[in-house]
Amino acid sequence: MSGTDKKQAERRSYNRGSPDPAELAEGIRAGSRTALARAITLVESSRADHQDIAQKLLAMLLPETGRAVRLGLSGAPGVGKSTFTEAFGQYLTGQGHKVAVLAIDPSSARTGGSILGDKTRMELLARDPNAFIRPSPSGGTLGGVARRTREAMLLTEAAGYDVVIVETVGVGQSETAVAEMVDMFLLLLSPGGGDELQGIKRGIMELADLIVVNKADGDLIPAAKRAQMEYKTALHLMKPKSAVWTPSVLLASALKGEGLSGVWEAAQQHHKAMSEAGELDKLRAAQARAWMWTEIREGLFSTLKTDKKAAKLLPELEADVAEGRATPTAAAKRLLSLVLGGGREE
Repeated sequence: MSGTDKKQAERRSYNRGSPDPAELAEGIRAGSRTALARAITLVESSRADHQDIAQKLLAMLLPETGRAVRLGLSGAPGVGKSTFTEAFGQYLTGQGHKVAVLAIDPSSARTGGSILGDKTRMELLARDPNAFIRPSPSGGTLGGVARRTREAMLLTEAAGYDVVIVETVGVGQSETAVAEMVDMFLLLLSPGGGDELQGIKRGIMELADLIVVNKADGDLIPAAKRAQMEYKTALHLMKPKSAVWTPSVLLASALKGEGLSGVWEAAQQHHKAMSEAGELDKLRAAQARAWMWTEIREGLFSTLKTDKKAAKLLPELEADVAEGRATPTAAAKRLLSLVLGGGREE
C-alpha cells in the first residue's frame, strides 16, 4: 500500500461515525495528525455517543499528558495575536520544539457560526510539519476560550507536542478564563500607552505573567518603549499572583521576528521557577478542580435545557418574570426544584 493510500485508509477509519477509542489513542501516540484532529472533533461534539468515546479516549491518554509548557495568549483585537503566534511558533519549531496552537474564534451571537480563519492567517505555521493548528469556535463560552479547549490541550500533549499555545478570541474584558487553564499567561499589547493604559482592565493585567508590547518596529519603536515603561510602572502597583515570579514587560516585533527569543526565555524561566517551588503542580491541581466545577455547572444547565418538565414550565416562568408577577430568583428556584427535586415543585 502506498503512502497516499495508507493515509486515505487511516482517514476513513478515524472519520467513521463511531471510531474505536483504542485505535484513536494508538494513532495519537504515533503522532497522526488525522487521529488528533478527529479526537478534538469528538471532544467538541455535543452528541452523547461522541462524548462517551471522547471520555474513554481521554482516560486512555491521561498518563501521557501534562508534559508540555502551556501558554495562554490574550490581547485586544488588532494587537497582532495571530501574527505573533505564527512568528513565535516558527521560532519554537526552529528550536526543535513541537508546537500546538489552539486558536479560538468568536461565535456569532445570532447564528452561532464562526469564521475559523486562523489557519489562513497563520499559513506558514500551518505548513510546518512540527506544528498543529486547530481553530475552534468559542460557542458563546465566556473568557475567550471554547468549552472543550482543556480536553483539546490534553490530546495535543498526548500527541507529543511540548508547547501548547491557546490563543483567545480577543473580546476584551471577559478574556481571563485562559489564565485558568495554562501555566503562563501572556498579555499582548500595542504601542501607545497613555490613553491606552487607562483602557486596560486592571484584572487582566493582574493575571498576566508576562506582558509583551508587540509592533515594536520602525516608527513605533519610541512609542513602544514609552508603553513598556508605563506598563512596568503599572505592574509595580499590583501584587504579583505568585511569590516566585515577578511579571516583566518585553518588546517584540512579530513582523520582523524580533524579541521572540526573549519571550521564550521568560517562559522557560517562569516554568522552571514554578516547577522548582512546587507551584506548577499546585496551579494545575487548582485548575483541574475549577474545570470539574465548570463541567458540573454546564451539565446542570444542559439538564435544565433538555428536561421535558422544565421545557413545559419555562414559558410560564418567563411570562411571570417579564410581567412582574415573580422575581427572577423565585422563578429560577421553582425551575431548579422541579428538575433537581425529582419532578416535584416545592
